[in-house]
Amino acid sequence: MPETILETRDLSRRFGGLRAVSAVSLAFERGVVHAILGPNGAGKTTLINMLSGDLPPTDGKILFEGADVTGLPVHVRARRGIGRSYQKTNILPELTCLENCWLGAQARLPGWLNMVRPARRYRDVQARAERALGLCGLEARAGTQAATLSHGEMRQLEIGMMLATEPRLLLLDEPLAGMGVEESWRVIDLLKTLARDHTLILIEHDMDAVFSIAQRITVMVNGCELETGTPEQIRTSVAVRDAYLGEELAA
Repeated sequence: MPETILETRDLSRRFGGLRAVSAVSLAFERGVVHAILGPNGAGKTTLINMLSGDLPPTDGKILFEGADVTGLPVHVRARRGIGRSYQKTNILPELTCLENCWLGAQARLPGWLNMVRPARRYRDVQARAERALGLCGLEARAGTQAATLSHGEMRQLEIGMMLATEPRLLLLDEPLAGMGVEESWRVIDLLKTLARDHTLILIEHDMDAVFSIAQRITVMVNGCELETGTPEQIRTSVAVRDAYLGEELAA
């Protein structure tokens, strides 16, 4: 049986009288790329924000590797093995690529703000930062100031910073947003490579990208799960087509 790495149980979030996410129960399998689709306002980013710890749920539970993490803050979840990227690229532009990844690796350590620590720890941090740069395809740009990177390279760097925390689960919120075709496919290739050793949960509006990389897809509408299945099941679903994807994806 597939192993579940992350599970939600009746997860809900209300903002006043608005129910942005309503009683969503999902199981995300280890080693699987699981995409979350839906029209604007479907609750996708709210769901990811709850999974990462950026937003507390109103009701329900989140289990990561069998442990209840519902009330844990972002930094504790990161140390547990949950990484997160955002719709808006979140890097430090005045630092080099290596320094950005160094900070990600440093944040992985307990008590990382403590400036007095054994030299070996700094060597470990350096090694993790360099490895993350290699994984995201920017090893040749280690000394480059982040502000000078292209938009696509900034996205790669943000993913590298996340990888420096050594996560097992990656939460990716619209990783292709604002990119041209060439940069998009470069990041898609990166995600396919990362999927060999990580579990990926992603939100993305680029349907070609989603169907090229995802193994499971959940479609949300009005804060609720409409349907979950394989890409082919989602592509041919009448309910999904009527609610969101459109007639062209059934062709």
